[in-house]
Amino acid sequence: MEIEIRSLRNEDWALVASIYLQGIETGNATFESDLPSWDHWDRSHSKSCRIVACLNGEIAGWAALSPVSIRQVYSGVAEVSVYVSDQYKGLKIGTMLLDNLVSMSENEGFWTLQASIFPENRPSISLHEKLGFRIVGIRERIGKMNSIWRDTVLMERRSNNSGN
Repeated sequence: MEIEIRSLRNEDWALVASIYLQGIETGNATFESDLPSWDHWDRSHSKSCRIVACLNGEIAGWAALSPVSIRQVYSGVAEVSVYVSDQYKGLKIGTMLLDNLVSMSENEGFWTLQASIFPENRPSISLHEKLGFRIVGIRERIGKMNSIWRDTVLMERRSNNSGN
């Protein structure tokens, strides 16, 4: 089993979107309820840190960063998204994606990565902890989804290069 990590390309959107939709449908991966268009997704994510994992030539997962603010003081802070196809769960693809995304983010000058994860999504919390993220708090009733208030676990990881 050979997994290739490469940059996400425009033409990957249909497969990336189908994996994203699987996450949306769980109700525990994102506050999104509808799949965004490519243009919206493209505008809201960092151009430099977006990758896919390919297994035998098929996209098995994706990861990307989204800026947390347009203010210059936060230019090195981004939110992490990692999604793995249901078909490929359990193969450590999420670990490979997040590990590569962390390295790529450091090379691109990001000093803090954060993740906002539903408490019910224990696998995602464990994955982030394994790769150096720490829980900084619980954001109680931060958003309403399907008329139900939801909490998120706020996690962050500081770059090893953050002192520069």
